[in-house]
Amino acid sequence: MKKALIVQGGWQGHEPKEVAAIFRGILEEEGFEVEVSDTLEAFADGEKLRALDLIVPVWTMGEITKELVKNVSEAVQSGVGLAGCHGGMCDSFRNNVDWQFMTGGQWVAHPGNDGVEYAVNIKHSSSPLVEGIEDFTVKSEQYYLHIDPAVEVLATTRFPVVSGPHSLNKAVDMPVVWTKRWGVGRVYYCSLGHHADIVDMPQVKELMRRGFLWTAEGKKADGGGSSAENKYTGMGDSQ
Repeated sequence: MKKALIVQGGWQGHEPKEVAAIFRGILEEEGFEVEVSDTLEAFADGEKLRALDLIVPVWTMGEITKELVKNVSEAVQSGVGLAGCHGGMCDSFRNNVDWQFMTGGQWVAHPGNDGVEYAVNIKHSSSPLVEGIEDFTVKSEQYYLHIDPAVEVLATTRFPVVSGPHSLNKAVDMPVVWTKRWGVGRVYYCSLGHHADIVDMPQVKELMRRGFLWTAEGKKADGGGSSAENKYTGMGDSQ
């Protein structure tokens, strides 16, 4: 049985307990043994982390010690998956660049705040992880991020939708979903999820389910296999 650790907490406006509960349900339905922790000290035991198949951070902002990030980083480098959404992963620990390097991006703005209606555009040619998922509309915060150019982008959203100091720049397609490698480990991120109701949307839950399965296969695949993807697409490897 695969093992997953969900670590939830930080800023409560992102409803970390509710999001963690949704993620736990997805993982348990897929046969994972799931531990949920409400303290960053869950990252203190590096040996335990390396024995996992998947780490799911659900922790917005806050501070973390370099040692705890090192433990997570080394676990992912060894093949443990890392997957998360919105502020729970890429608006965590704003002062820790090592975390940002590992996860592949950092939230910087949401022009128009909550209630902006925008499209999420799936890049169908880029990965079997989004096979069969169509473009969809979200009414929430639209996220502008600073992105690692090494990521493989699986979905985007077009800026600008609302006016702001960025509006006179040319239109840009901002990544919403991406994958990357960290050592032989797999990293998966979806920027959607300001509140639990967005995470609970069928499209978002399916994106996260696929991401969890793909990242958790990192150890088995050792950087190149495709068994998790075959469970739902019958296709080959993503980045």
